[in-house]
Amino acid sequence: MSEPDAAAPLAVVVVDDDALVRAGLGLILGGSPDLEVVGEAPDGAAAVELVTRLRPDVVLMDIRMPRLDGLEATRRLVAVGVPSRVIVLTTFDTDDMVLEALRVGAAGFLLKDTPPDRLVAAVRAAAAGEPTLSPSVTSQLIAAVSQTSAPDGRRAAESRVAALTEREREVALAVARGLSNAEIAGELYMSVPTVKTHVSRILTKLDAANRVQAAIVVHDAGLV
Repeated sequence: MSEPDAAAPLAVVVVDDDALVRAGLGLILGGSPDLEVVGEAPDGAAAVELVTRLRPDVVLMDIRMPRLDGLEATRRLVAVGVPSRVIVLTTFDTDDMVLEALRVGAAGFLLKDTPPDRLVAAVRAAAAGEPTLSPSVTSQLIAAVSQTSAPDGRRAAESRVAALTEREREVALAVARGLSNAEIAGELYMSVPTVKTHVSRILTKLDAANRVQAAIVVHDAGLV
């Protein structure tokens, strides 16, 4: 996906089986001049067709829907190479589908009761390739990974992490903690462009599609 034009708003598609939720999200996002809701879908099947056609910058995807849930819809979008960044939405941060959604390529996770300003910030962050995890879910995500990581999975993760340089490992650990590029730059005394370069190399070496998947590999390797 090409970089968004600075003068053009970020295109967003909202996917939820509740029309009131879709309307509410539309009002929140529509209040920001740099965001534009370009489409809505009531279920995962319709979302796959709509997102494949419109190729928005960001998709807000409900995780539990009829016909096709958000997990399978996300998997299909990633499988066909749609570059839109998917943020999965749910009511409960203990939803057992969240971790799998992140594993198959979702760019982040947010609770539906996320304050409007944070929701808007998360959409902007996702479009920029930044992490979009609700703070309240970070500990649960780490716990879920530690509970579901099989020995073979841990060995594979350790092998990937072993390919990182010492500096890349420091950056990868910061990514796993959910820090933004600016926060990593401040903590590790680097410039933001240098951090971006390290993150790009880390994603390649860890065979991760995004920062969330990289964080999961780091967790699987037992580094955090």
